[in-house]
Amino acid sequence: MSGTEFRTETDSMGELEVPKDALWGAQTQRAVENFPISGLTMPSQFIAALGQVKWAAAGANAELGLLKSDVAAAIQTAALEVSNGDHDAHFPIDVFQTGSGTSSNMNANEVIAHLASASLGSEVHPNDHVNMSQSSNDVIPTCVHVSAASAIHSVLVPALQHLSEVLEKKADECADIVKTGRTHLMDAMPVTLGQELTGWQAQIDNGIARLADTMQRLTALAQGGTAVGTGINAHPEFGAKVAVLLSERTGIDFRPAPSKFEALSTQDTAVEASGQLRVLAISLTKIANDLRWMNSGPLAGIGEIALPALQPGSSIMPGKVNPVIPEAVAMVCAQVVGNDATIAMAGQSGNFQLNVMLPVIAYNLLQSIELLANASTCLADKAIAGFTVNIDNINRALERNPILVTALNPVIGYEKGSVIAKKAYAEGRSVKEIAKELTDLSDAELDRLLDPAALTEGGIKN
Repeated sequence: MSGTEFRTETDSMGELEVPKDALWGAQTQRAVENFPISGLTMPSQFIAALGQVKWAAAGANAELGLLKSDVAAAIQTAALEVSNGDHDAHFPIDVFQTGSGTSSNMNANEVIAHLASASLGSEVHPNDHVNMSQSSNDVIPTCVHVSAASAIHSVLVPALQHLSEVLEKKADECADIVKTGRTHLMDAMPVTLGQELTGWQAQIDNGIARLADTMQRLTALAQGGTAVGTGINAHPEFGAKVAVLLSERTGIDFRPAPSKFEALSTQDTAVEASGQLRVLAISLTKIANDLRWMNSGPLAGIGEIALPALQPGSSIMPGKVNPVIPEAVAMVCAQVVGNDATIAMAGQSGNFQLNVMLPVIAYNLLQSIELLANASTCLADKAIAGFTVNIDNINRALERNPILVTALNPVIGYEKGSVIAKKAYAEGRSVKEIAKELTDLSDAELDRLLDPAALTEGGIKN
């Protein structure tokens, strides 16, 4: 795009110089000049949603007899180009802009009008035609929902399902590996490594279920509410027709929001969706940290597993290899928790009939979705699928675990068990050895009661 050649554009505030090759017009240029704040522009997923909404709006207006068929067709063709990402370079406005997102809405209107006018051979107006029956106040909330729902449906959920499948497969492989359980980071009763992995899988599956519940509200759209929720300047059937067209286009079942006033004035559903992403971030943090602990060592740590060696771990210590994937995942999760805090604060900015922090909500919500999807895939493929188990280390710790004495409680009582556990720990001997000295239980009874594999099944062993 030329930085030296300009053309003159006009809007309601007067004339303005716009780069000659830019597809946008005067209102977009004013926003570019007004908000040189971060250099961050609206995410491509959000621009795609803008294109889809403009495509659906033109179709709905044509069906209702409000827009000539040739104008509608030209708008729809241009809108699909925007949706496909063909013109992302022509959406230069900073995320930190007018809180309604009016600048981004007009950016889309101007780009689409420019493209449609060129293809039609006559003027297509950004407000009168492309923005017909719409307001930024319902378009931008609609795009927040459409972009987030699409990203969750097509990107995040498939990544989480893949992670769940990898965990399930690894749990099956490790079903018979008995290890020392840990509570408070201290030795506890034994579990199988497979059981531990099924706990992680349940976290991910529950996260998928939570997202599915939120999708019921995320697929409800503000479109048709126009400026304040009353639907001024829009046909009563417009919002419903837009939802039908978007559903056909995306394969997601969108519908009009039951209350347009709620849909414009709040971002409660976006806050809810971010909250579900925060839960996922917490789940992934737990899994990542467990992997780091289990991988710790190789000599001075727990050393139960060895994660795949992906890269040298130190610029000064030769041979060192670090758990880089769990570390990266943990950083992603920290970012998502921070994004959630931003979205929560932004969600409070619904003043009367409009929330006025819509762009930053969209940016952070979509970033969290993308980060969690990519991190989940990396965790599955580059850490969990390929880790190996250090059986010798696991068995060595298991055999000396004094907490195994818990299994004797029903037979000898807690107090006697405590004496045995402390003596076993102090002398570095097994529970069986000490119990044989301090009780009248036979070798056979002790072997049966203290069998680590049997203990992972729970219950009292008679």
